[in-house]
Amino acid sequence: MSAIKIYSFTSNDNKRWKSFVKFPYSLYKNNSYWVPPLFADQKNLLDPDKHPFYEHASANFFLATIDNQVVGRIAALIDENHNKIHNEQTGFFGFFETIENYQVAEKLFNASKSWIYNQGMTNFRGPVNPCLNEDCGFLTDAFDLSPVIMMPYNPPYYIDFAEKFGFKKAADLYAYYIDNNKKIPDKLIKIVNIVNKKEKIIIRPFDLKNFNNDAKAVWHIYNKAWKKNWGFVPMTENEFNYLAKNLKQVVEPELALFAEINGRPVGFSLSVPDINQALIHTNGHLFPFGFIKLLWFSKKIDMIRTIIMGVIPEYQRIGIDALFYYKTWKNAVKKGYVKDEMSWVVESNKMMRRSAEMLGGEIYKTYRLYEMKI
Repeated sequence: MSAIKIYSFTSNDNKRWKSFVKFPYSLYKNNSYWVPPLFADQKNLLDPDKHPFYEHASANFFLATIDNQVVGRIAALIDENHNKIHNEQTGFFGFFETIENYQVAEKLFNASKSWIYNQGMTNFRGPVNPCLNEDCGFLTDAFDLSPVIMMPYNPPYYIDFAEKFGFKKAADLYAYYIDNNKKIPDKLIKIVNIVNKKEKIIIRPFDLKNFNNDAKAVWHIYNKAWKKNWGFVPMTENEFNYLAKNLKQVVEPELALFAEINGRPVGFSLSVPDINQALIHTNGHLFPFGFIKLLWFSKKIDMIRTIIMGVIPEYQRIGIDALFYYKTWKNAVKKGYVKDEMSWVVESNKMMRRSAEMLGGEIYKTYRLYEMKI
């Protein structure tokens, strides 16, 4: 077998950087479950000049080649905000892809680990692409199901390679499947009735005509509501605006809900149509025919992903979450979305897991984050 070569570079190396972005499209070309993300979106996600994550983070990229053919990639990442908030010296890896060859994976893991170590880090964790606010984790099961919007996919051998290298589980992230065709659970209806009698809570849709103000309210709620969650790092305003701009294209107001008390937004819930059901037909490009396919298959989407559901701490135990679940379920069915993935839920979030199970949700996918000391 020819020698494996590893190339270290930054985004300034335009040729290798483009090869880095393109590699998954060739790796998965014969995989019917992988959903090719829009190529333009991936370029922006990986570009330190365009994605606001890199305003507080640094990255180095690595390509593996055999006989001048790209066979693997990985990014080494250091998020200064994460380390300040969690009082850690953690470096991350992300955007990992490789052919089914452990030697390639080993060299990529070692290259990124060495770079992290040379920056003074003592812990190595991943995958994050490039952080927990984007997609993250290695899929550990359900390889015969396509990922939903903003969730990753990988072949089974990634788990074997990571564990052979010496990574240990840091946390499991669960995706719950909920069948909206079923009857809304009596327990949920009972809780909703009690909350409506006791509390004066208004549930209203996101106002697209007042997009900037409502988006800012979501940003404030998000950073307060998730403050104590495992691994959480508050989004900067630039990061949130970047995400909001991308999600604006798929947001449906009836599935993006505020909870207000005395006119003050105190909670937010966001479910979005699983646009991946349409993107899987585009090969990652809107032109020349991808846009037509996207429009056509978007009409056939029957699933949503519940991405965000949070209430600021002082209002977390008065039943607002039940109102969100009930209203989302009713509105989703009305719009023809008969399936819901609630993801991701970290294994330690017992409250959210109980809520998902109360709705009849079952864990049908698990994503794993790994770590090691260095």
